[in-house]
Amino acid sequence: MLRRHTMLAVPGLLALPALAATPERETLIQGFSPARLARIAPAMAREIERQSFAGAITCISRHGRLVHMAAHGTLDAERRRPMGHDAIFMLASMTKPLIAALAMTLVEEGLISLRDPIGQHLPELRGLKVEQREPGRPVQDVAPISQPTVQDLLRHTAGFFYSGPAAPSPRLSQMYEAADIEQKRGPLTTDEFLRRLATIPLGHQPGTTFHYSICIDVLGVLCQRVSGIRLDRLLKQRILDPLGMVDTGWFVSPERMPRLAMGLPSDPQVATMWTNYRIEQDPGDATYFKGGAGLAGTTGDWLKFAEMMLQGGLGNGQRILSPATVRFMLSDHTLGMEGTTFASTGPGYGMGLGFAVRRQEGMSFTAGSVGDAMWAGAWGTSFTIDHELGVVGLMMSNAPSTRVHSRMLFKNLLYGALVA
Repeated sequence: MLRRHTMLAVPGLLALPALAATPERETLIQGFSPARLARIAPAMAREIERQSFAGAITCISRHGRLVHMAAHGTLDAERRRPMGHDAIFMLASMTKPLIAALAMTLVEEGLISLRDPIGQHLPELRGLKVEQREPGRPVQDVAPISQPTVQDLLRHTAGFFYSGPAAPSPRLSQMYEAADIEQKRGPLTTDEFLRRLATIPLGHQPGTTFHYSICIDVLGVLCQRVSGIRLDRLLKQRILDPLGMVDTGWFVSPERMPRLAMGLPSDPQVATMWTNYRIEQDPGDATYFKGGAGLAGTTGDWLKFAEMMLQGGLGNGQRILSPATVRFMLSDHTLGMEGTTFASTGPGYGMGLGFAVRRQEGMSFTAGSVGDAMWAGAWGTSFTIDHELGVVGLMMSNAPSTRVHSRMLFKNLLYGALVA
């Protein structure tokens, strides 16, 4: 069966040489082999055929030049709407790097410091306890050895967590569920979110353990509190508008909904995740904006943000962050701590400030460079920013159950096409 693939008109892309072309006869695009880039479309077609997703967008740039951008398959399982380059994807945890960058703009202004205890800005959280679990002894809630800091929020070492099997203990997971900390059952105002969160112990002593968590949700609330500006407006003011990210936000307006990429009904995670992802109504002040998982946006928008990080904080002619701040963010801030980013990144990565960072050449599941940065979203989006090679790669789909497979597949295709 023929599958739809649309390719952006990039010089040298449409007239691809035969797959048997030799390096001597092939004209490279920014060091990428057109013949090897041509492997991406059939690989995506195979994934569509086996129902990994209904459709996807793949995108690669190098040194600020677009090398590859292709739309594969359809927006919907019924195959009525072809995937377009302007498709909107639910970004889930790819929201986190944006909020991390936002927080660092406040750091650069001196409005917050990474060493600030979070209770300094969110007094509701000054009295947090830590669940102490020791073999053969009753569980106790004890005072933290040190207060969680803004840096702990950025690198997921504050002691917060997500409910479910990965929570530090069944008791803590149940407490998050009962308080609906993650807004699974309905919206919570910012004040109510903080009030409930303050009653639940941390899962680890702050600054000791990487544990993937609601840390960036808390960070978003902290940014809002410090600035006095609602988080959606603050992000728009400092990141989205300067970079020209016109299709990114917590709310997808009715006229843009036909561009939304949908997950396959056969995917067992889609129904629950859709219920929890409230993008059809502008939440206003009725809910806290989930800085860790709430945005929707396009490939083109996210490329602008990734290019800004690749170019040392400069994007669309606007200075968002300083080069020193970007280098600092994309450094490992969890070396020597407990915990691992394995579930999202595979082996070989530590955690920077909002981004996972490759520690060494080996150990990982895919090729890459020491210091390359990545993260991904539970809906099926992922990115790579490789400063050493000057590369940005994006894989956008809405396929929760196959997301790890898809992101690793695309990284293999990306690095396999880079030959010079």
